[in-house]
Amino acid sequence: MATLKIFFFVLLIQCTVFTGSSRQLKKSNINIESYGDYTFNVISFGAIGDGKKDDSKGFKRAWDAACDSSTPSPTFLVPQGKTFLLQPLTFNGKHCNSNNITFQIDGRIIAPTKPSTWECNTNCHHWIGFQNFDGLHIQGSGIINGQGDNWWKLSCKDNQKGFMIGHSKNVDIKGLTFEDSPKMHLAFEDSTSIHATQLAIKAPGNSPNTDGIHIQRSANVSIHNTTIQTGDDCISVGDGSKYINITNIECGPGHGISIGSLGIMGKTEEVEFVHVRNV
Repeated sequence: MATLKIFFFVLLIQCTVFTGSSRQLKKSNINIESYGDYTFNVISFGAIGDGKKDDSKGFKRAWDAACDSSTPSPTFLVPQGKTFLLQPLTFNGKHCNSNNITFQIDGRIIAPTKPSTWECNTNCHHWIGFQNFDGLHIQGSGIINGQGDNWWKLSCKDNQKGFMIGHSKNVDIKGLTFEDSPKMHLAFEDSTSIHATQLAIKAPGNSPNTDGIHIQRSANVSIHNTTIQTGDDCISVGDGSKYINITNIECGPGHGISIGSLGIMGKTEEVEFVHVRNV
């Protein structure tokens, strides 16, 4: 396996990614007029927020309503002071009426504690995903905890990415804290024009393959003013990525800013125009 090494340390562990999918949250026939507001609070749609009951259905109902909303700028709200337990799910923006959707995450979101209780078991690509958006704002003071401790005891090839943005463009993500993902905390895949700032990403220094942010087949990605403390790369840039701007990053513990792994099975892969400053 050929691996390109630059900057500080190199990505040492390359895991197989399973392509099974989590539940896709799309539009349904909810009568949104009955809710009468442009902020869609998950509590109003059945989520409990006690950290014990599965709140996935409440999140799905709130998303159905926000996606179907006729307002030009709906807000999906995860309120502060609550802890929401979620099974793996994916928010799909392909058929939404708005191209200016805000996810305001001020509460705490946690994954199931044991891998065996994940509804997809090991056959899912990520825990929380966003796909097919053009105009998405993810922001807030909330905490997203993947409860990865039991995953880290398994082979890394089975571990799931935490928070994934895929096949999207014009996305900004700001202010959130990510903790203890089973695998990579935050992944940008097959996307363009992604801006991430003022994030905090934390996992124990001995947690395997818990990259802070991984970029794959994406362009025009900027990451600024972010603190990353994990057991693997703070930021890793994978194949097919270009025009990446990384500035003002507090990194450590962790393996620094890495390019790779590249050249798996002898393939020729390119990474272009990566700028790193003040790390």
